[in-house]
Amino acid sequence: ASALVGQAFAPMGMEHQQRFVRHVEPGCPYRQDDVMAPEQAVSTGTTIMAVEFDGGVVMGADSRTSTGNYVANRASRKISKVHDRIFVCRCGSAADTQALTGFVMNYLGQHAVELGKLPTVNTAASLFKMLAYQNKDRLMAGLIVAGWDEKRGGQVYSIPLGGSVVRVPYACDGSGSGYISGLIDATYKPGMTESECVEFVTKAVSHAMARDGSSGGMIRTSKKTQSRATNCH
Repeated sequence: ASALVGQAFAPMGMEHQQRFVRHVEPGCPYRQDDVMAPEQAVSTGTTIMAVEFDGGVVMGADSRTSTGNYVANRASRKISKVHDRIFVCRCGSAADTQALTGFVMNYLGQHAVELGKLPTVNTAASLFKMLAYQNKDRLMAGLIVAGWDEKRGGQVYSIPLGGSVVRVPYACDGSGSGYISGLIDATYKPGMTESECVEFVTKAVSHAMARDGSSGGMIRTSKKTQSRATNCH
């Protein structure tokens, strides 16, 4: 009886928490621990970056994809082609950003067919922004859209969590960006050449990889100009 009285007058929050479990159908092919305690979603704890120069853009990213503390892929590609001269750097949830990129590739391809010419970087960024903003409560996606078009030349657009879009001379995002924001501010200068931008991006991403446990692998850099889109790892 005393035990019952003690439970009845126990302080709020001290009583045993009931643990809810999922119902598992007989013959379920998954192990019991997988169903009751599933793994975390794959996310790209990341450092991504892009810089404008006169005539194009330089993009850079690390290559580590993590699932919690486990490295799921040490050589992933976080710079994805959207159109001939338009690319996107992805950070956040790998599934969310890959899905967004697929949708934009589809819409932008149809748009290019209707126009009869290459789409603009601004159009691609606006499509990413529209999808990210309309689904901001369900997505974890940080994006940097960059490329070259005949209207505005080289452009970089930052689309952080929440779905806003801002054109910037340079952008950096991902878990490693906080470690190198001071380095970027101190090193960046307007009017840098193509080779200076490549060196700037490589230096910044390498420092982020050294400090951030979720960034690592190799540095992938990519250049987009009027005449070419090249990857220089």
